[in-house]
Amino acid sequence: MKNAVIGNNKQKANLIVLGAVPRLLYLLQQETSSTELRTECAVVLGSLAMGTENNVKSLLDCHIIPALLQGLLSPDLKFIEACLRCLRTIFISPVTPEDLLYTDATVISHLMALLSRSRYTQEYICQIFSHCCKLHHWHSCGFNSLPQPLLCANGPDHQTILFNHGAVQNIAHLLVSTSYKVRMQALKCFSVLAFENPQVSMTLVNVSVDGELLPQIFVKMLQRDKPIEMQLTSAKCLTSMCRAGAIRTDDPCIVLKTLPCLVRMCSKDRLLEERVEGAETLAYLIETDMELQRMASITDHLIVMLADYFKYPSSVSAITDIKRLDHDLKHAHELRQAAFKLYASLGANDEDIRKKIIETENMMDRIVNGLSESSIKVRLAAVRCLHSLSRSVQQLRTSFQDHAVWKPLMKVLQNAPNEILVVASSTLCNLLLEFSPSKEPILESGAIELLCSLTQSENLALRVNGIWALMNMAFQAEQKIKSDILRGLSTEQLFQLLSDSDVNVLMKTLGLLRNLLSTRPHIDHIMSTHGKQIMQAVTLILEGEHNIEVKEQTLCILANIADGTTAKELIMTNDDILQKIKYYMSHSNAKLQLAAMFCISNLIWNEEEGSQERQDKLRDMGVVDILHKLSQSSDPNLCDKAKTALQQYLA
Repeated sequence: MKNAVIGNNKQKANLIVLGAVPRLLYLLQQETSSTELRTECAVVLGSLAMGTENNVKSLLDCHIIPALLQGLLSPDLKFIEACLRCLRTIFISPVTPEDLLYTDATVISHLMALLSRSRYTQEYICQIFSHCCKLHHWHSCGFNSLPQPLLCANGPDHQTILFNHGAVQNIAHLLVSTSYKVRMQALKCFSVLAFENPQVSMTLVNVSVDGELLPQIFVKMLQRDKPIEMQLTSAKCLTSMCRAGAIRTDDPCIVLKTLPCLVRMCSKDRLLEERVEGAETLAYLIETDMELQRMASITDHLIVMLADYFKYPSSVSAITDIKRLDHDLKHAHELRQAAFKLYASLGANDEDIRKKIIETENMMDRIVNGLSESSIKVRLAAVRCLHSLSRSVQQLRTSFQDHAVWKPLMKVLQNAPNEILVVASSTLCNLLLEFSPSKEPILESGAIELLCSLTQSENLALRVNGIWALMNMAFQAEQKIKSDILRGLSTEQLFQLLSDSDVNVLMKTLGLLRNLLSTRPHIDHIMSTHGKQIMQAVTLILEGEHNIEVKEQTLCILANIADGTTAKELIMTNDDILQKIKYYMSHSNAKLQLAAMFCISNLIWNEEEGSQERQDKLRDMGVVDILHKLSQSSDPNLCDKAKTALQQYLA
């Protein structure tokens, strides 16, 4: 059987159909079988697992994993190695749920103990660990595009389980093994354990093997004379440790070793797979650090080098080599995704870098095409890249306009999954800033309705972005747009947002109100239709437990209302609100005092009709006394404002 199935998928499938698997498993588990026989059974099962994904599914359906794990308790090393080799092959397959390794708590500690038995047990066990260590949360860096299912309701994640079983201590010394395969699998294990994990990363920094600290060992493995796979994986380890805060971003091992190594991986003479991994890892390394972004952008003409990622499959390969074409096609979308991600990280902060990216050949066209690709990963990366570039005032006015980027962006927003929606709606916020020429056409294409629906999302980021974009849209807008926004939102939804538990949503909603209530005719118009509800909302917030910023914004909204011609009366006839304004004039926080004074100034301004009655009413309330007190204030802003207000009484 063994000789028949080696390298022959058809024969493997035949044997499985004929029912060989249950029989082999039976023999493997029989105490009466000789060790030689049990070992041969494990070898044949391992060979069957090397076949197609369907083969692996058939093996899993026969409960092969518990049987093999049981086999690890045997005293015979050859048999143990055969079981481990088979387990390794099964766990490498994408159809195998990683959790099957963690169902029995004793398995991990037994595997740790077997690490010392032979170089084969070391190689296979490290390989099993690195394939069975999945993160449960979704990351900003986009290495994982979909959230992983949870182990159980709230169990520890795989990294923590392995860490608590002493993975770091047990695997560290394997990095200096005489076997390349063992060194490599140990390295891969650490790259997975440390990813997004401060606990593991902080531990790794201080572990030493033969008197050398792990980061130094990783740096040695980065050198150009080492195999590419080793360079890449150690760069990933150092990247994870850096992002987790265990290594500083200005540490020479990052600046002089890791970053240049990853840029090298992006060059034309690397395999497509290596270029994808290099670019993705580099994007993650520099994602949040301006200095690293700047350094990467001037290393080896990286920005130009990445343009090459869009040239697959090339027309030449189509004619000469069908196999090559197939390979190129398979990697083409991965390459585009990686390039977009890296461009997004490079352009996150620096205006000059953004300019260079946009000036790279056909860049805007490529992004626009990327927005409508079938692959969700490419779409997400293209939107992320667009978002990064949309932080530039200059580009919003030029390239974004020339290429009518807003059209495909609005299309993306129609029915995308949440992770794309979040980035796309952030980009839309930037395209709606008042100096952006895209603002008009976006409005005409039905954006208000779309954004109002985002504010009702369960997803917090989408609620924030929806209201943020509306706030930008309302800034210095004409009255019709403001009315459309209020109509689209509905008073009910506005109240919903003002009582949102997230302070970001609340601040952006107040910002929206403040923008809606600017310029007199608009203030009067909106207050004549929505006055009662808006005053109610203001009262609610000033009475609630909110931070200084929230209350300051709310008082600024009142000051805007007080600037209206007819709207003023809604404040003057509301004694509750007047008392609150008076209270904040004497508050311990100067920002709130100033905001309250703005309200008073707008109410008592002389040149306006009815100012005398308003002045008298406020004097009777004791406002003038407070103004006198404030005119003696040590804070120059308060003092000036108070004196100006008092002059209105004297005029």
